[in-house]
Amino acid sequence: MSTFSLVCGSRILELAKPQVMGVLNVTPDSFSDGGLFISIPEALQQARQMTGEGAAIIDVGGESTRPGANAVSSQEELDRVIPVIEAIHQELDVIISVDTSKPEVMKAAVTAGAGLINDVRALRESGALEAAAESGVPVCLMHMKGEPRTMQGNPHYDDIVSEIKDFLLERIQCCEEIGIPGDRLLVDPGFGFGKTVDHNLSIVNRLEEFAGLEKPIVMGVSRKSTLGTITGRSVDQRVYASVALATLCCRAGAKVIRAHDVAATVDAINMTYAVMSVDQAGLK
Repeated sequence: MSTFSLVCGSRILELAKPQVMGVLNVTPDSFSDGGLFISIPEALQQARQMTGEGAAIIDVGGESTRPGANAVSSQEELDRVIPVIEAIHQELDVIISVDTSKPEVMKAAVTAGAGLINDVRALRESGALEAAAESGVPVCLMHMKGEPRTMQGNPHYDDIVSEIKDFLLERIQCCEEIGIPGDRLLVDPGFGFGKTVDHNLSIVNRLEEFAGLEKPIVMGVSRKSTLGTITGRSVDQRVYASVALATLCCRAGAKVIRAHDVAATVDAINMTYAVMSVDQAGLK
């Protein structure tokens, strides 16, 4: 099995075994947990719980990227995420990721204690490449077709996996040209971002094809609408479907699973890794 190790500020992210990135949206309008953790005490308590349940990363986001979501200003996003990042950094021994596309937020978040940048736009905003390069922390580059407010408007691909791979390779090259070394990069195929149900299922089914990028693969499948379409379950009833997809993704090579339901996902990953480890050992 491929192993990766990333220096995330003052902490090391070891990816010999897949790890869980706990979702902490400090927004009023995120699709699953919007409005639940908008105060610092609520956000910090949720970070404590997810860390206790085994999350290696807490991913703090201050702007919803659900379809149709409204944009927020840089200042509003800073006001939402920076106090939460500071509080988590001061209290918990966990890697903090900032879920943002804005260079101003990237810089401030890393100063406040974030050790990873998670950008759904793959550093395509003006100044984002430079901000990420200066930060010195790893970056997750995600594929998204279009913009959050319009991305689900009949997205089309001729070969979805090939097109995503080409996009991610181009972004990797842009990062390396500006001085972000390849060993600081992760990639995310962008499940649910400008994709139909069939597109999303194809990504999971063909996830092993992304191994050629030689970067840790991040997958965010938790509670998304594709799961609701297939199961008929509401957002808060999709834990079983989310865990099933997380297991499939880990089996296919994903190294980080972004999840709302941390305890269940950690248990599933631990069992999946145990089975995979026996397979790799070649026991008879």
